[in-house]
Amino acid sequence: MEDRKLAVLRAIVEDYVQTNEPVGSKVLVDRHALGVSSATIRNDMAALEDEGYLSAPHTSAGRIPTDKGYRLFVDRLSTLKPLSSAERRAIESFLDASVDLDDVMGRTVRLLAQLTKQVALVQYPTLGRSSVRHIELIATSSSRLLLVVIADTGRIEQRSFEIPASVTEQTLTDIRLGLNAVLVGKLFSEVPDLLNGFVDRFEQTVRPIITCVLATLLESVVAKPDERVMISGTANLARGTLDFGGGPASVLEALEEQVILLKLFETASSIENLTVHIGHENPVQELRSASVVSAGYGKGDQVVAHLGVVGPTRMDYPASMAAVHAVAGYVGQILKEQTGG
Repeated sequence: MEDRKLAVLRAIVEDYVQTNEPVGSKVLVDRHALGVSSATIRNDMAALEDEGYLSAPHTSAGRIPTDKGYRLFVDRLSTLKPLSSAERRAIESFLDASVDLDDVMGRTVRLLAQLTKQVALVQYPTLGRSSVRHIELIATSSSRLLLVVIADTGRIEQRSFEIPASVTEQTLTDIRLGLNAVLVGKLFSEVPDLLNGFVDRFEQTVRPIITCVLATLLESVVAKPDERVMISGTANLARGTLDFGGGPASVLEALEEQVILLKLFETASSIENLTVHIGHENPVQELRSASVVSAGYGKGDQVVAHLGVVGPTRMDYPASMAAVHAVAGYVGQILKEQTGG
């Protein structure tokens, strides 16, 4: 597409995002230095409409972007809108004050909602992409043990369970040391295979207890659905009531379903790259009137989870994309610092 038509499309997107009003050629001439006449701009707008990048609501002389128009606008962004130094300092100081993983996640999702004025989503680090940092076994009574599993991301899983007989402190220590020797530093997805034959290392009399320990461990880190997403800023949807065809109710309902939220993150597999789904590109039917900007975060090149924002297609894409990218980077750095990775 020729540069002038791209400039016209960019100007229409920017004005429509700001005003929520159809944009006409006269407005473009007045507000943007496009260097051509109003008649030329009208011709370009008509061509963009014919090509599916713009639409004309009702009988208005103005145009608004279509999903296809937003997509071209996003794809042709040469650079992300930089955050101000004040915004970067605020992000850093706010997230640095977090004390544990739950606090990091809570602060992150609130911060992202405030920065973008959209609904923010932050996924907890998934065990499937994390490694074992430490395993602890504690006797809470003669017949119950507490299993604590700590991931390299700081995530903690703990579960109390019954054992068929009492266990000595020495046996408990032997089991704990054995598990840590086999599993520390290994991916959680490798745990089942690594535990093959583990019970055979111990005397016959304690094998029933070890079988209970292993069953609880596998249930905690493999068998259970370990995905969790935190949400903040749903009140921001109320500001864009007119931006959603059926109102924001269907979007809110979709955001209540964890499975739907996780589906939004399926294609955001890279830490370096942002993923932007616009309108009908969304894999979830209820979000076809919304846009989703998401990114992976992790302690290095390995993605351990995702975060992002959901809002109307009439979104400030450069600002939202910059905020998601920046926050994802800070979260990854904080996880690295807090877990010593």
